[in-house]
Amino acid sequence: MEQRDAIVAVIRRGGRVLVIRRGPTARMAGYWAPLSGTVEAGETQAEALVREVAEEVGLRVVPGAKVWESETHDKGFRLHWWTAEAEAGDVVMDPGEVSAVRWVTAEEFAGLHPVFAEDLVFFDRVLPEL
Repeated sequence: MEQRDAIVAVIRRGGRVLVIRRGPTARMAGYWAPLSGTVEAGETQAEALVREVAEEVGLRVVPGAKVWESETHDKGFRLHWWTAEAEAGDVVMDPGEVSAVRWVTAEEFAGLHPVFAEDLVFFDRVLPEL
């Protein structure tokens, strides 16, 4: 199986990171995770970041920097983790993709269930260094 590229948006406000509970039409529905999505053909990772965030939660973001890479548990996706700054505005969820949102600290994320093991590694080891 060919591995596909996807972005993970690390959107921060006031020391917290935006996480979503994946909605009913999303892969792995019900899991809490930072917002993510597939990089489409001809699209840069930064462009995918801006598009996915706008589509899923209605926020306009400015891409920061790529800060980490990981793989999904099934190795189907290579995840490119990017920081992003959100412009002022309210979250407007796509009800198929997102069933809930929270702004969390690393400690609060660790208390959410279910979450992906790879995401726990990011919040525990990478986020504190950013």
